[in-house]
Amino acid sequence: MNTIIAKAQECNLDRDVNLPDDAKDLNDLDRDNVVGSVYGKLMEIESRLLPCGLHIVGCPPSAGEAVATLVNIASIDRPEEGDTGLIGIPSILAQSVGRDIEELYRGGDRGILKDVNLLEDIKIASRYMVQEFVSRTVGTDGRVGASALSNLAGLFGGPSGGLAPWMSPIKKGQFKKANPKELSKQFVYLKFCLEQIVKDNELGALKDTLDGGYTLPGPGGDPIRNPDVLPTGKNIHALDPQAIPTSAAMQSAGVVVERLLERQKLENDGKWPETIALVLWGTDNIKTYGESLAQVMWMVGVRPVPDALGRVNKLELITLEELGRPRIDVVVNCSGVFRDLFVNQMNLLDRAIKLAAEQEEPLDQNFVRKHAFQQAEELNCSLREASTRVFSNASGSYSSNVNLAVENSSWNDESQLQEMYLTRKSFAFNSDAPGAGMEESRAVFESALKTVDATFQNLDSSEISLTDVSHYFDSDPTKLVQGLRADGKMPASYVADTTTANAQVRSLSETVRLDSRTKMLNPKWYEGMLSSGYEGVREIQKRLTNTIGWSATAGAVDNWVYDEANSVFIEDEEMQKRLMETNPNSFRKMVATFLEANGRGYWDAPEEKLERLRELYVEVEDKIEGVE
Repeated sequence: MNTIIAKAQECNLDRDVNLPDDAKDLNDLDRDNVVGSVYGKLMEIESRLLPCGLHIVGCPPSAGEAVATLVNIASIDRPEEGDTGLIGIPSILAQSVGRDIEELYRGGDRGILKDVNLLEDIKIASRYMVQEFVSRTVGTDGRVGASALSNLAGLFGGPSGGLAPWMSPIKKGQFKKANPKELSKQFVYLKFCLEQIVKDNELGALKDTLDGGYTLPGPGGDPIRNPDVLPTGKNIHALDPQAIPTSAAMQSAGVVVERLLERQKLENDGKWPETIALVLWGTDNIKTYGESLAQVMWMVGVRPVPDALGRVNKLELITLEELGRPRIDVVVNCSGVFRDLFVNQMNLLDRAIKLAAEQEEPLDQNFVRKHAFQQAEELNCSLREASTRVFSNASGSYSSNVNLAVENSSWNDESQLQEMYLTRKSFAFNSDAPGAGMEESRAVFESALKTVDATFQNLDSSEISLTDVSHYFDSDPTKLVQGLRADGKMPASYVADTTTANAQVRSLSETVRLDSRTKMLNPKWYEGMLSSGYEGVREIQKRLTNTIGWSATAGAVDNWVYDEANSVFIEDEEMQKRLMETNPNSFRKMVATFLEANGRGYWDAPEEKLERLRELYVEVEDKIEGVE
């Protein structure tokens, strides 16, 4: 047992799993929970869906890539699909042994060993069945052939309801009672999804478009959540902006908000968070049909109501009795794209928050009203003006520019980044002045941020995560809130991950660690990027730059992340040579970023490592300049 603990510590899992110093005093149950927690964390890392190299237009997926995509598609229950809905494969297998999949997910999250083991068995069985299913369409080049899909017709079980050949893992063993009818329905759906994945549509559509032809439109979004966005190679449209949040988005958002508040209470001595600062992204709300928008509604305890035409423009207050908790105050930071696309929803949000603030309810049960009263007195304004909570950039302006400063190393200290954020993101939307646009309201913005107990963002697609793009840290106010709070307390930071069927709410640090392990430090990921040549090296460099961004805005990066990255990309001489030869400019930026991380106090590194970095910087500079 002590060996397991030592290995987990060696892999830096002690920040994610509560490990005892010594196992000798643990009883059997406690030992199982330690093993289950470590095992569950390893499963989480292993099953993460990630891109392996850059996309090549017109290149169909490999069999392995198709399997990974289909396994994730098949894991989600889809009650809206067809006449009777689809049950995900994990749910079907869990039901076959008398368990509920949500109950299993929660047990696995707590490290209950028997639940972790059962989830692993379900994952293995699901993956095996999908592999067998896909293998019947694989050509000699290892890729999925569209023509071979016709061979799958009629192989989904005979008239008697028998099992298809790829369902053999459940014919005997612990899942032998799995419902064959539901499994067959799922694989019929997966056949459709596989056809969409492998359609050779990109080059043809590109040629037709360049010839001035018409490109057939289709929905945009995440292919796991909505396989109807496939195939690629078409003109995409989004949604009716007046129709969100949908009822399905409200349902999904309720689960995330419940888990977010549970986690914050657990880590805050059982106290409810009074204010949560969160970000609304335009494209993410398109992909999820308004899930993060719905989260704000749940927090303040207001329900959006569609009219007879499906337009969401009415509000209904959820009573405190129905809500079962206090109304949580919010500070909403909308991206520029959200501001431009969803003006009706910004109006809806502002009305919802002000409706909550005006309720005659006890202040310990309505934190929106509590803080609005305090801010009205502090700012000498009306309660309604003080309850302004929907902010963004000025009209026509985008981003806080924190990302640009970090990417270009053009900032002196963190206070400069925080001033950028306050200056550019303090424009408020006011539903009482329709058509007035965004109005500068820095005093109200700062006053609202002073009460923030937690910051929060969403990840809803496996295609983009925290270190893939700079927008996430560009909109993070964690250290800013710490500087504004009277007690100087760092707010908790959380990220909701709804990229899989098992929605998670992790701390920001946990998410950065997971992102680092599965991408920047993962040979499967960085070797895939290196296979793409010059641009692939630039992608690796971007991950390191975005990582330092999280140090700057939230202090969310552990020292070992920089240590391991330096070991992989700098101390390995063969890797160092490959990076320098393939893209010397990006390699120079990587070397400079390591030195910058140390200089700004984010990475504690021994002098010999720093000296080697300085030498390398001179070497790569000479190479770029052509100095022999």
